[in-house]
Amino acid sequence: MHRILIADDNDANRELLEAYLVNVDCEIETSIDGQDTLDKVASFNPDLVLLDVMMPRLSGFEVCEKLKGSPETSRVMILMVTALNELGDIERAVSAGTDDFLSKPVNQVELLKRVENMLKLKGTADELERLRQYIQDMEESN
Repeated sequence: MHRILIADDNDANRELLEAYLVNVDCEIETSIDGQDTLDKVASFNPDLVLLDVMMPRLSGFEVCEKLKGSPETSRVMILMVTALNELGDIERAVSAGTDDFLSKPVNQVELLKRVENMLKLKGTADELERLRQYIQDMEESN
């Protein structure tokens, strides 16, 4: 079963995203700020993080950079969900390593399609990594 972490400092936003994802077959966890998000990623091990940009302690940009910069978490998919939609914000999100971004207010159909596609991509990437590791193990044992 897939795991999704919803990272947003606004209670109403977290509740709305959870409600939108109610029919997605996944476990959902939430976090309330940037540092809490990093802590929850370490303990919950999500496949996908829905990451707000404007959060206390660490911004979504900083969280994204830390997650993508660490070998342990670099393969976690990140969908930035933000009210920021200026070109500079999008460029900053991309340079931070986000896999995709979605503007607020969030459209439920768009969110569900992006989540579905990102979870498929994550599953494919995980399977590819398992096969790569299997081949490496086989080569080392010969």
